[in-house]
Amino acid sequence: MDTDGADETHTGAGTPGIPGTPAIPGSPDTDVTPAALTTPGASGAAAGGPVVIVGAGQAGAETAAALRDRGFTGPVTLVGDEPGPPYGRPPLSKDYLTGGVEPGGLALRPPSYYRDHGITLTGRDPAVEIDRDGQRLTLASGRELPYAALVLATGARPRPLPVPGAGLAGVLALRSLEDATAIRDRLADARDVLVIGGGFIGLEVAATARRSGARVTVVEAGPRLMARAVSAPMSAFLAGHHREQGVRVLLGREVTALRGDAAGRCRVAELDGGERVPADLVVAGIGVLPNCSLAAAAGLAVGDGVLVDDRLRTSDRAVYAVGDCARFPSPYAPGRLRLESVRNAVEHARRVAAVLCGDTPPPAAVPWFWSEQYALRLQIAGITQGHDRTAVAGDPAAGRFSVLCFRGERLVGTESVNRPADHMATRRLLESGAPGPAPADAERPGFDLKAFTRSPQPV
Repeated sequence: MDTDGADETHTGAGTPGIPGTPAIPGSPDTDVTPAALTTPGASGAAAGGPVVIVGAGQAGAETAAALRDRGFTGPVTLVGDEPGPPYGRPPLSKDYLTGGVEPGGLALRPPSYYRDHGITLTGRDPAVEIDRDGQRLTLASGRELPYAALVLATGARPRPLPVPGAGLAGVLALRSLEDATAIRDRLADARDVLVIGGGFIGLEVAATARRSGARVTVVEAGPRLMARAVSAPMSAFLAGHHREQGVRVLLGREVTALRGDAAGRCRVAELDGGERVPADLVVAGIGVLPNCSLAAAAGLAVGDGVLVDDRLRTSDRAVYAVGDCARFPSPYAPGRLRLESVRNAVEHARRVAAVLCGDTPPPAAVPWFWSEQYALRLQIAGITQGHDRTAVAGDPAAGRFSVLCFRGERLVGTESVNRPADHMATRRLLESGAPGPAPADAERPGFDLKAFTRSPQPV
């Protein structure tokens, strides 16, 4: 998937009026006049002072690059906790596991880029404290970094597996290059692979493991696969396709314990109901948690992520948040969202760079995501969660179709399998704000979304 290592696309919309959900100026949860966002100085622009970025993943690296692209000449420091230059995470669940790409091929940019553009990389030295009054960031080594603007790009971490035996050898999660390397090393000899969780990462790992020749079982506690990311028709299609490829898909089931041998290596999983499933490699993909403890300890407003306004400002005007850790307002969904995707990381980076440079930020782009499983390319345009009606265009049996998702009479997103034209048409349609097809239109046999967007529509 195009996630920044996340299990699935998470869209945690905020709930106005709920105690414990702090309001942020500029968010849909408060009544703020436009002047509050346009008054000179209110944007917290860096004005040439040092910018410190916490997190050297996709969002952090893209923020540093976007600042230089906009002509920012002040100091830029990228603080990470992994060695080496920033790398892309989408291949970790696919080509990297099969040896199709090596670590050097994952780098977002060559190491020389950061040196040539005056971007200081600080690896293996994570941030531990934010001094908001003094505008200084303290690292684990004790080093202090002054900032005019601080950008939190702290990402997310795998949700821990809450079952006995989770610490056995061969029980792994996938987030980092180190995680992926451990899975790849074990996958080479694994005979029975158990994937816990039927989200994006889980299904991509299942597909990769199956292509490698392993016996694969997917256990999903919910009633369908990818329930938080796709519609019921798409879930059913994906479950059927994985089964056709030889994957055992168990829905509405839970792993209650993992059992190992005398050497401490996982061998068997116990399921509710008493069934025992062979498992010499277990990959847990049960979701992620946003890394917002640094922000919370500094007194910033948090709630399923670091809360920000439409300029990605936190409750402190000198501190911003981007990427997987940020919960932000979007014109494409009510309340706030937290999206775990490369596209969102890149868009946030460009937006925050514009704000820090005192420029007008670009308009919000339509959220979109993708996943590759076997010969299927799944593309999602828009935020489809909360839809109440669907229409299927194309032929699922042929592996080329789209599910159009509606809230009421309005198209809010499209999930496409091997139909990129429908994906692009939906993005253009949502971005334009033009009326989309009504459910009744989309349900007609032979409906063509691309042709619909090209024909004149009543306003």
